[in-house]
Amino acid sequence: MTVLIRPGKLADLDDLVKLENAGFTTDKLSRRSFRHWLATDHRALLVAELMRRVVGYILIIYHPGTRLARIYSIVVMPEQRGNGIAKLLMQAGEQAAHEDGRLYLRLEVSVDNIAAITLYEKLGFQKFGIYRDYYQDHKDALRYQKRIRRYRDTLQHRSVHWLRQTTPFTCGPAALMMAMHALNKNYLPSEEEEINLWREATTIFMTSGHGGCHPIGLALAAKRRQFAVEVWINQTGTLFIDSVRNEEKKRIVELVDNCFKREAEEQDVPIQYANITQNELIAAFKSGAIPLILISTYLMDRKKAPHWVVMSGFDDDCLYMHDSDPDDGRQSELDCQFIPIAREDFDRMSSFGKTRLRTAVIVWPGVFNHNKKMG
Repeated sequence: MTVLIRPGKLADLDDLVKLENAGFTTDKLSRRSFRHWLATDHRALLVAELMRRVVGYILIIYHPGTRLARIYSIVVMPEQRGNGIAKLLMQAGEQAAHEDGRLYLRLEVSVDNIAAITLYEKLGFQKFGIYRDYYQDHKDALRYQKRIRRYRDTLQHRSVHWLRQTTPFTCGPAALMMAMHALNKNYLPSEEEEINLWREATTIFMTSGHGGCHPIGLALAAKRRQFAVEVWINQTGTLFIDSVRNEEKKRIVELVDNCFKREAEEQDVPIQYANITQNELIAAFKSGAIPLILISTYLMDRKKAPHWVVMSGFDDDCLYMHDSDPDDGRQSELDCQFIPIAREDFDRMSSFGKTRLRTAVIVWPGVFNHNKKMG
């Protein structure tokens, strides 16, 4: 009997819900979730059909602005398992991700799902981590990935503990805490520290609501915590002032910018007024530093917001980032770690606003002093 693999459609909704209930006892996708994934872009939802009956599906999510695809869910009707249907779905899903230009395909699997683990390893997936207490039943998940396009170099990465920002405006502090903790395990991030860092580095105002973090402000905060720093900015004017419409607020933003620059000169914080290249970021990373990079979120969410991320690795094709802000609940923490940004996409993503601002803060290892008063 021939198994047909085809794109899922709205008419399959009842069958997909039935499949989910038959295949899982916990962590089930709801009918509403299936309806969402059938209607949205940035995904492949394929079904396996046998004798005009849906007997399996695979859902792969594509993350906008990156080259990462993730197998979100795969299930086969219990009575059809062992007949090679899961393998057909995996192969078709990989082909769909490849055709969409993705470089990596990732998945999570329960540590005791031996049949699935065996299949994934036979298909070339390699284990690259573990996620504790991942499922609703508190079981751990193994993390697997497969390079589905060119493979020319081994990923070089740093062990960076991922943190979620606790407010909409503290991506800079979350990124800085990730970098400082990775460079010195004696430095311990906390929610209080996140807010303190923002208070030290904020621009006060932006387009609306609270301001974000100035690169020199972040660098000064890191230096107060005994880390060595270097700042790259490709322009000498007041940063982010174009996003502020109110003249009084513009005056405050300019005042803050001038204060940061004056203190940087007093504290001997080096500022390179030039575009930092990918090769310079990689050279700093290889020599022991961790860069924080300002990106525009436009390629990811079409919102054109400034956003700080942490460089966590590189290879010949990609720079890898940790992002502290999972978008609208559909990304897991795992989706925000080691995000592959293709080299040809990175330059567009790391340019913000009408002035095409490029800026990075390079943080070097330091000796963190618990007793030193901050701020």
